[in-house]
Amino acid sequence: MAPTPDRQISNMPEEVELPRSNGELVFEAPWEGRAFGLAVALNEGGAYEWSEFVSQLSREIKADPSEEKAYYEKWLSGLAGLAVKKGLISEEELSRRTHEYETGERNDDDH
Repeated sequence: MAPTPDRQISNMPEEVELPRSNGELVFEAPWEGRAFGLAVALNEGGAYEWSEFVSQLSREIKADPSEEKAYYEKWLSGLAGLAVKKGLISEEELSRRTHEYETGERNDDDH
């Protein structure tokens, strides 16, 4: 029997552990919680195995071991890289969407 998503998340290797306070997940901004939820939902929907995401996140963390990028920035980079690798989104579409958010052409209120 495969581990439940909650167990997989709570048993992530130390190098990629989620930020917690008193055992509860910590998100410093709403987008961090949405990035977390998106990664979990895609996994639960069968887009990838959780171990694939953990490996991708680990690569992101090892690529920048300093604290230059916050944990969830690395999480989001790992998720984006895995989404491209799995064909869930193209590099071009990802770049276009990223640009839209960075420039304000698109925001959280857009559908």
